[in-house]
Amino acid sequence: MKKLFLFLVAAGLLASCKKWPFLKDNTGPSPSSNVLAYTIPDIFVTKDYTVGAFYYNFTTFNTSVKRVPVVGDYNMPSGAVPPAVMAAHIAQAARAGIDYFLFAYRSPTKDNANWKNDSTLIKTFIGQNPGTMKFALAYSLNSGALGISNTAPLEKTPVALNNMLADFTRAAAAFENDPNYVKVNGKTLLYIEAAENMFSNNNIAIYDSIRTHLSALGFTMYLVGMQDPWSPPARYIDRFQGCVDAIYHNSLSGNAGLTQWDRWYVLPQAMDQNWEYSRAYFRDSMGGINYIPDISPACDPTITTANSTNPIYPRTDGGAMFKQLCNVAKMNADTGAGGIRMVLIDSWNQWQYDMQLEPDTVNTKGVTPYGETYLDIVRQEFKTTK
Repeated sequence: MKKLFLFLVAAGLLASCKKWPFLKDNTGPSPSSNVLAYTIPDIFVTKDYTVGAFYYNFTTFNTSVKRVPVVGDYNMPSGAVPPAVMAAHIAQAARAGIDYFLFAYRSPTKDNANWKNDSTLIKTFIGQNPGTMKFALAYSLNSGALGISNTAPLEKTPVALNNMLADFTRAAAAFENDPNYVKVNGKTLLYIEAAENMFSNNNIAIYDSIRTHLSALGFTMYLVGMQDPWSPPARYIDRFQGCVDAIYHNSLSGNAGLTQWDRWYVLPQAMDQNWEYSRAYFRDSMGGINYIPDISPACDPTITTANSTNPIYPRTDGGAMFKQLCNVAKMNADTGAGGIRMVLIDSWNQWQYDMQLEPDTVNTKGVTPYGETYLDIVRQEFKTTK
């Protein structure tokens, strides 16, 4: 039987040489021959999407970046972005129809120095915000700092659980003191980054503790958990089912997930298939959890790692790829009954990977600027008012 199988395989390959000549001439298949090479349709916008953009605290502007922001290269020592820069960012984001910036919020109990930097950045935003832009927090779940793991889950390390709840108590000050903090269906929005690492033997009980703790402070929460990129939806079912209101994947089009060339050749379609399956699974098999697509304008890993062999998702197409990803996001955002019609963009200003929406300008570093192209695309693709 084994010999017969091998004979049939060999015969099939020989016969297929007429159908697929690349087996003889070594040219390889083209992307157009891929089963995923279908056309992404243009989705007409009849109702605005709520668009959030990650705003990064990078401390020092990477000198390897060949592009120059419209506001000029800027640093954020200890999170202190120049107020004029923040004011310009808010105005630029408003042009794009971005509804809110999403700021990282690291642990004040276990990562106090970085928490101070995060707080300084958020305060600068609040101080420069004329009331036209909202904001939300993304709690950076650092399992290492908390001291939790599969063998040391939260319920067996009460100090870690208390520290985490104390982190949320500090975060509640932002919810309470600023009317521009984002709400979803009347509930206070909070993202939890790396939520797949919320190590517990009973995650429902842990999330119930979080909700109860914040409810005692006067907040009904809308919790959004992050899942790592390109991972199947059932992998972390015990971390999310009965726990969070929505899920997003860490950027599939960004450096964190775009490491394989087969995905790069059919990136919009690969993301569409991943999201379509995930969205349906979260909704139908995990109790109606919403899904929030997360897209990036471009990605260049060689800025930080010059010898990187990961694919580059460039800006040489005038934004054509990004437009496709916007449509993939619209195809997979929850817009039906009970949906939240939300989309994330990673990022506003992650210049070290060329993933930023923030506009650039003419410079002497040998690159053609894209200017406000991506701001215009975001408004055109997600807002009814162009």
